[in-house]
Amino acid sequence: MARHRKGDDISGWVLIDKPLGPTSSDVVNRVRRAFNAKKAGHAGTLDPLASGVLPVALGEATKTVPFIMDASKTYRFTVRFGIATTTDDAEGEVSAESPNRPKPAEIEAALAGFRGEIAQVPPAYSAIKVAGERAYDLARAGENVELAARKVTIHGARLICCPDADHAELEISCSKGTYVRSYGRDLALALGTVGHIVALRRTRHGPFGESRAIPLDKLLALGHIAAESSALREHLLPLETALDDIPALALSGDEAARLKRGQGVLLRGRDAPILSGPVLATHRGNPVALTEYRKGELWPVRVFISNQ
Repeated sequence: MARHRKGDDISGWVLIDKPLGPTSSDVVNRVRRAFNAKKAGHAGTLDPLASGVLPVALGEATKTVPFIMDASKTYRFTVRFGIATTTDDAEGEVSAESPNRPKPAEIEAALAGFRGEIAQVPPAYSAIKVAGERAYDLARAGENVELAARKVTIHGARLICCPDADHAELEISCSKGTYVRSYGRDLALALGTVGHIVALRRTRHGPFGESRAIPLDKLLALGHIAAESSALREHLLPLETALDDIPALALSGDEAARLKRGQGVLLRGRDAPILSGPVLATHRGNPVALTEYRKGELWPVRVFISNQ
């Protein structure tokens, strides 16, 4: 007999402003316990030394995580010029030094080559698997880790300020798979010096921006006060928040029931022009299933279990 999972059938997204220190998994576990949810997950890891937007999915919202994983992100970060580290951030040991310090105008000019599609080699201390092992485990064991370059897209990049000769604060909007640590390292090398990341914050992840995020400690404080349980729920966003970029199609009750049984729904040509990709099927404003269009019919890919 399968073991019944403890917790409530609660679904939705919680947008956390992650502090420095905890891992993304730590944050997910704390949020799940605060809501007493049966299951939870996140849509993109933030390192312990990074802060900012961490979308946490609860219950049925975990079925929409792939759409957020593939979304673009925006980061604000600070590069420390003149010192390279083994991890490309402040956690590693010094691996190289340079007396060269780029001027703001030089940084602005160099950014032109760091927009659009670029190739970058991920940091040796990353979660990428090499022969079945995590790269960071091999690096910590003293092995020489060689990772292949990969293509990523930088949608936008700008210099915010240079508080002093050693530091530059920048912002980039980028595709899935971009390593900010590699970006800072490579930018420094292009400027004739070395560098590493000393501060990193994610300000946007897909449809989730930092203006809607709640600091982790504030959310947990609400969860510890029984009288504030309704206030805790105010920070639960609908699961379809993650699906803002895909078309939605309202169905009848009978059609919704067919999708929930794993059957297709004949569209008879209606709305066909919008159905080139995933479609969110709804009934009375509630999400029913993620579907795909095949030969005149909608077929369920992920069916949502109603908690109402």
